Amino acid sequence: MSVAELLDEALTGGAGPLPDGDTATSVFWLGHGTRLAGGPVTYRNHYVLVRCGRAFGAASVRAGKLDPVACQDLSGLPLTDLMAPDRPYPVRIAALDARLAAGRPFATDPGAERVELPAGTPETRALARDAAVAGLLDVPAGARVALIGVVNPLVAAIRERGAQCLPCDLDLRRTQWDDPVSDSADEVIDAADAVVATGMTLANGTFDPIVARCRERGVPLTVYAQTGAAVARAFLGAGVTALSAEPFPFSQFSADPTALYRYRTGR
Repeated sequence: MSVAELLDEALTGGAGPLPDGDTATSVFWLGHGTRLAGGPVTYRNHYVLVRCGRAFGAASVRAGKLDPVACQDLSGLPLTDLMAPDRPYPVRIAALDARLAAGRPFATDPGAERVELPAGTPETRALARDAAVAGLLDVPAGARVALIGVVNPLVAAIRERGAQCLPCDLDLRRTQWDDPVSDSADEVIDAADAVVATGMTLANGTFDPIVARCRERGVPLTVYAQTGAAVARAFLGAGVTALSAEPFPFSQFSADPTALYRYRTGR
């Protein structure tokens, strides 16, 4: 299975009817910057979000790749319209994510382990979130873990489990500790005993090659997904070994307790 095949299935109605209908009642764009206390990096993230009934779908967007006003004008359209091949790819992923989340809500999914992130500062919540993600790794001390999509607290959480972190990112070139960051996913996967990839890989088109490479090498793949969480869930047991799904509103947008949902499966 590929993301394209999942989109085709959703477009042809293979995913079944939705309890609240299939209208995108709200489509919007978010851009924000975050610099954690004591950190040298300002994370600049952009998202397109699609709401359908009680569910939100999300996709990461690289700077300048999507018109925020054009996103708003898509509100009120059917999800099938937003998933059509002529739409911008991040919009298609966000609509697919909303469709899958609406059909199978995380909060009532019997296969999910609910993890509550504590109230607190951005630093407190980021540390708790990334510790929960790292807790999905089943690797011995000294194992090499490729991290595709660098988040400094997650680098630290991987190291706290006794593993070596092999960071990879399309934008960052150094970690907070001045470690070099590769821009080649294949390079870090080929050197790794396990892989962690963020949900951003779904919207930038690198997810399918990452899954394929992990399958070829027989290494477990954990996906840390705020964006595309329900899309990534569809690949559990089909290339994805474990998943941390954090649907919108993401932890960085609240100081109150919020939940993420963890999944584990065999290869």
